[in-house]
Amino acid sequence: MKRIVLMTAIVVAFALGGIARAQDSIWTRDTLTEGFWGLNDQLAEQGMELGLGVTQIYQQNVHGGTSTHRRAGRITGSYDLELTTDLEQLLGIEGASFYMHTTGSWSKSGEIDATSVGSTFGVNADGASRRSLDLVQAWYEQAFDNGLILRAGKLDIGGGFECRGCPVSFDGSLYANDETGQFLNGALVNNPTIPFPAKGIGAVAYYNPIEWWYVGAGIIDAQADERETGFNTAFTDEDYFFYIFETGIAPQIESDNGPLQGIYRVGVWLDGQDKERFSDGSKYRDDIGFYMGCDQLLVKESGDPEDIQGLGVFGRYGWARSDLNAINDFFSAGVQYQGLVDGRDDDVLGVGYATGIYTDQTSQGFTENNESVLETYYNVAVSPWLTISPSVQFVSSPGGDRTVSDATILALRAQMTF
Repeated sequence: MKRIVLMTAIVVAFALGGIARAQDSIWTRDTLTEGFWGLNDQLAEQGMELGLGVTQIYQQNVHGGTSTHRRAGRITGSYDLELTTDLEQLLGIEGASFYMHTTGSWSKSGEIDATSVGSTFGVNADGASRRSLDLVQAWYEQAFDNGLILRAGKLDIGGGFECRGCPVSFDGSLYANDETGQFLNGALVNNPTIPFPAKGIGAVAYYNPIEWWYVGAGIIDAQADERETGFNTAFTDEDYFFYIFETGIAPQIESDNGPLQGIYRVGVWLDGQDKERFSDGSKYRDDIGFYMGCDQLLVKESGDPEDIQGLGVFGRYGWARSDLNAINDFFSAGVQYQGLVDGRDDDVLGVGYATGIYTDQTSQGFTENNESVLETYYNVAVSPWLTISPSVQFVSSPGGDRTVSDATILALRAQMTF
């Protein structure tokens, strides 16, 4: 029955997509409200832009895991309200900008992992507890003519820069980095061996002196809580900071339909918090780790440089100390195809696999040596402002617990831009 519901949802999504193409109406708008009924056009004259996105997800564990009957965590949602300000246009400060991001979330009685799956990775990277409104980012950015960009304030250190159109700095990915439109599993959004702090007070330097090469370095409060300002931990509590450095190249491979863009990155991180050794319980500070990743477009359908239809692949690897981290080795890989179905140029099919190796320290209680996930999704572009994505996840050895059977999770996600 559940599979019939999922297949019905896919058919409905395709049908809505057909209606969207056929009608010159609300379905052809770039956003549902056409820029808040013209407000964005007025704000643009002052150098400002307002954006609102809403994501709604239904998930159900239909086989295995810890329970297939509990309803907690099946329904979750979130919204993101963003304000981008061009301070050069508004105040005449050359190369300056300001960004602010507020968010809220809702769920039905908790998390699906805690109640039904038991996954360490997390099968819903967008899921969160009920919060009406949190200011999670507010930062100032200064760009210079030599390719240097400085950013400081309350920020998300896990992303925000691009090299040749590819997300970089830090642990970015063109094909596996966005839980609102790509994979839902946390291991296919970011590398779980990197202990990224929550959004908090920090600073990042990004340098792109050559079109195909970049360097990024950042520091952020290791005790950050995105629900708070961060001043109480960044400046008045212990001096715990998280440091990260990344560099990469963005080569282009020539093809009959134009250049095939790639991005190849490596990085190191240092976590300054006191951690407890699994072996003897002693304190250890300045934990370190290493990671790398790549994205590569393999097939391009059109010679139009603005057309990104085609087949791309991605991969990630991460290493962390097994005496301080539950997952000490990690690998993921997958493919994405945009425009696979004729006449559906904006639809996206993604297939990804990830596996994390647990620490061998018996004190942590893992009875399996790894957790793995295989996820596939199909993102149907119903209109420019609405996408609907059915997905399936197969999670092997959830939580590294031999008594928990492999789980199968079905999901349906809707993402709307207002």
